[in-house]
Amino acid sequence: MIETYRCQNGLRVVLESVPTVRSVTIGIWVLTGSRQETEIDNGISHFLEHMLFKGTKTRTAKQIAEAFDSIGGQVNAFTSKEYTCFYARVLDTYKEHALEVLTDMLFNSTFLEEEIEREKKVVMEEIKMYEDTPDDHVHDLLSEAAYGDHPLGKPIIGTEEQINTFTKQTLNEYMENFYTPNNIVVSVAGNVQSEFIHTIEDYFRSFNRVEKKTVIEKPIFRANRMIKNKKTEQAHLCIGYPSLALNDLNIPALLIINSILGGGMSSRLFQEVREKHGLAYSVFSYLLTYSDSGMLAIYAGTNKDRVDLLQKTIHEIVTDFVEKGITEKEFMNSKEQLKGNMMLSLESTNSRMSRNGKNELLLGRQRTLDDIIEEIDQVDQPTINKVLQDIFLKEYAQSIILP
Repeated sequence: MIETYRCQNGLRVVLESVPTVRSVTIGIWVLTGSRQETEIDNGISHFLEHMLFKGTKTRTAKQIAEAFDSIGGQVNAFTSKEYTCFYARVLDTYKEHALEVLTDMLFNSTFLEEEIEREKKVVMEEIKMYEDTPDDHVHDLLSEAAYGDHPLGKPIIGTEEQINTFTKQTLNEYMENFYTPNNIVVSVAGNVQSEFIHTIEDYFRSFNRVEKKTVIEKPIFRANRMIKNKKTEQAHLCIGYPSLALNDLNIPALLIINSILGGGMSSRLFQEVREKHGLAYSVFSYLLTYSDSGMLAIYAGTNKDRVDLLQKTIHEIVTDFVEKGITEKEFMNSKEQLKGNMMLSLESTNSRMSRNGKNELLLGRQRTLDDIIEEIDQVDQPTINKVLQDIFLKEYAQSIILP
């Protein structure tokens, strides 16, 4: 059962009790990511995520790590285009300990100048590592090609130039503006009872920052092509089509389309590009869904001499997909695949925490597994065909990394 609760200060809590497990996962979700950044502070959401692990008024960075290692727990964080999440997974007996450490990091981080300067070097190495991984970097280039100077076109990790400008003051100001009660959801899943909601409320009772109103501009999708030359063994190709926003009623149909196109080993892309033509080892499609827009993207890596053939093959697959639609077998198999993947994911308290936290933060509502399965079952082939036409008959963006 999923319970939701809004504290007096506006903070939202979502709790799912799973009495058959011995773990509890706690996540603090913040409605800010690279999309809320400006040209001059690109990368600050990700950098701040790093800095919350670098010491509080009562704990050093090592002591924060030991607080979880010493109990066999796990702690981590990630930043996306639209949100940031800090989370910990522990045995149920240590759930309040995990909550105390996470809130200590959130409220009492010191942002010492020496730690800031040290972490700048770490993040710059992360940027270099990322750029040395072309099958990752090409996806950022696709976002830049499609969205240009819009914040969705900027890298989450930022640039070395901007990271060098961050100070204790800029970090504190960013937290004051975006880390506010109305912008935060605490999501808990595992062997935990309803009473834990009030424990969470106690830890956040004095948290009363005023929310800063920000204007989020909807991006304009551009049919653009970006090519980057880099010394690699393979050429890496991404193709992106303008797609649906996170709350669009046709998202279930889009999930089925993505599954058939490039969601697994039986997908059209895998069977044609890899199995039939031997053009790539890795080929797949995926969805990027934002609050007001989205993109369906295709990735493949191949020898530089076969890039043109790879593109031609992908376009032939997409054209055939649109013109002929899907078969009854594909239709039924993809539905079962989606439902099976979702049900299997529920065996992890981390997956439950993430699903519930993201739903509450971005949609303001919870969707049970039964709700999702019903939505998938209700999709019919005419809806699939309409979404196919809406997406693939538009112009696309493209990014390529060439050796």
